[in-house]
Amino acid sequence: MLRLAAARSRALLLPRPAAAAAPSSSSYSSYARGAPSPSSYAYRAASSAAAAEEAAAAAAAPPPAARKGWVRGLLKFGVFTTLVGAIGGAGYATHAYSLSEIDKKTLEFRKEMTTPIPVAEDASELEKFRARAYETAMKVPVAAIELYLEIRARIEDHVVGFTEPASDKLLPDLHPDDQNIFTLVVDLTDTLVCNDWQRERGWKTFKRPGVEAFLQHMANMYEVVVYSDQLQMYVDPVVERLDSTGQIRKLSRPATKYQDGKHYRDLSKLNRNPAQVLYVSAHALESCLQPENCVTVKPWKLETDDTELLDLIPFLEYLAIARPSDIRAVLASYQGHDVAKEFRKRSKELERHKQQKQRTSIWRR
Repeated sequence: MLRLAAARSRALLLPRPAAAAAPSSSSYSSYARGAPSPSSYAYRAASSAAAAEEAAAAAAAPPPAARKGWVRGLLKFGVFTTLVGAIGGAGYATHAYSLSEIDKKTLEFRKEMTTPIPVAEDASELEKFRARAYETAMKVPVAAIELYLEIRARIEDHVVGFTEPASDKLLPDLHPDDQNIFTLVVDLTDTLVCNDWQRERGWKTFKRPGVEAFLQHMANMYEVVVYSDQLQMYVDPVVERLDSTGQIRKLSRPATKYQDGKHYRDLSKLNRNPAQVLYVSAHALESCLQPENCVTVKPWKLETDDTELLDLIPFLEYLAIARPSDIRAVLASYQGHDVAKEFRKRSKELERHKQQKQRTSIWRR
């Protein structure tokens, strides 16, 4: 008990520490500034919320450079879409319509768009400006259409140089004394010659049996023309080997018409009467644009016993002597038949008919 009482008295008598002493007026003011209060906590919370909102808005909003890039990308997309649409429309028009059809279909539109808009003299400057702006804007599609027509015309003219025959008159005019002579057009490959390839010797050209005699005999009755789809550097030397007298005319690939991936013989460009033109070929119907003038023969594939050309001579002799007014009508009667065999058959029937007629006339006497 005595010890407890002594401890209490000692605690009351000793001075208190500075930290526990009551604050003075100056220390109280500093204490008041440093001590947090409810109002300071609310202010700090509001400031933090506002700063967070500003940061979020800054993060969500694109920078100026990004906005400019987005606008530029949108403009590029619009230009690209317009260009693709224009190209697609031009492609469809090119496929669906000819140049003259497009020219006719757009003629009225071009006239209407280039006609000046009447503006009253007392019109305001705004109305005059609108009229001029409209006229200027309408010149753009008109100029685009005219540019398309011009470019397409140039392209088609350029393409025609490769697809059409080199001239509308592939052969010179006939002499007045030769107007009644028929024109015999003969193909080269598989008809007069055959090209064969072997590993040991490469390519080699062989003459069909009887080809030289055939050409020489026909040159005395016809105007003979060799019309081939091969290049001139190949046709000329081959024909010169076959024609020692130089009586045969030569036409090569530039004289053909290129269509659907093939070179066709166009007999209408020969500068000859189509009623007097005959085309002989192993691929006549597949290589000529005038099937009514065609005579098909068997393709030659190096058979040594071939007599196709020699068998055709009697029929050609008959045409040269008879001179029908239109050779196409005669050829139509042989359609679907081997011409040489059918002519031989008809000749025998005609000879038999003549003999029977002669016998009948003798008995009547």
